Amino acid sequence: MQGRDEDWMTYQAIRAAWLSFVGGRTQGEIAAEMGISSAKVHRLIAHAQKSGFVKFQIEGRPLECLQLESFFCEEFGLKRCTIAPDLGGADQSTAIRAVASAAGQVLSSLLAAPEVRRVGVGMGRTLKAAFEAVSRQTRDDLEIVSICGSLTRSLSANPYDVVQLLQARVGGEGYYLPVPYFAANEEEKRVFLSQKSVQEVMRRARQADVFIIGIGSVEKEGHLIQRGMISRDEESDLARSGAVCDLMGRFLTIDGEEASAPLGDCAVGLHFDEVKGARVIALVGGESKATAVLAALRTGVITDLIADETLARALKKMVGSKLARTA
Repeated sequence: MQGRDEDWMTYQAIRAAWLSFVGGRTQGEIAAEMGISSAKVHRLIAHAQKSGFVKFQIEGRPLECLQLESFFCEEFGLKRCTIAPDLGGADQSTAIRAVASAAGQVLSSLLAAPEVRRVGVGMGRTLKAAFEAVSRQTRDDLEIVSICGSLTRSLSANPYDVVQLLQARVGGEGYYLPVPYFAANEEEKRVFLSQKSVQEVMRRARQADVFIIGIGSVEKEGHLIQRGMISRDEESDLARSGAVCDLMGRFLTIDGEEASAPLGDCAVGLHFDEVKGARVIALVGGESKATAVLAALRTGVITDLIADETLARALKKMVGSKLARTA
């Protein structure tokens, strides 16, 4: 009975959204037509927006963003670059929202292409937000495959694992790596990798037509530290090694070389060298990620970058600076 009530609410929400955004009706007019209160109309429209039934799309980007896109394509040999305009929030959440909106459009088109049959995905807040912005589709032939461990070290689900979310948006079949992002040590990693189920998912991941990844920082506000996925000793080791970036569980110095941090050897998932030469789309938001993005771009792995304007401006300033030239 509860399921039917939820379905009915969804149907009403969709009708209210059509009347509001397409029909141009006021909430009072919608209330009269649907025989409900104006307050309920407001709740229904909010439900339609939150559930992803309403999408706003702005064609084009400001000139400053287009100039930044051209700069990064030329500087780092990118095939495509999309810079989302600054929304004025000056915080990580606002930056991620901007990136998610821009990425939602790009990824919706990508995932509708029949030649894309298998997608390898990473994890993180930015990917989660971007996949929530992807248009609903029906791609029963699509495979969505984790390229990194989907669990924390305590074997609990990672809140930013995104396979199930993308599957709900576009359909298809989802494949998870049922192991932690980092093993406790190299011996435990070997045990995980010896499992046939893990080997099968990684085989599928290596054969993906496109990879969608995030770029992590190792600052204190970074995902790994905030989620308690690494210990304080490991955090200290990363700092001593000169690591500034987490790229698919491996740590990079500012010059794009792997840092000598033992934690990177415990990552369970594809190494970034295994996707080099494929189409690799990196989504990243927030000015604090500028150093991490510079390191990731210098590996030559990333072909497509979707970022926000505040990060892009900070990154451009770094290119050619003393910091950018110092390993």
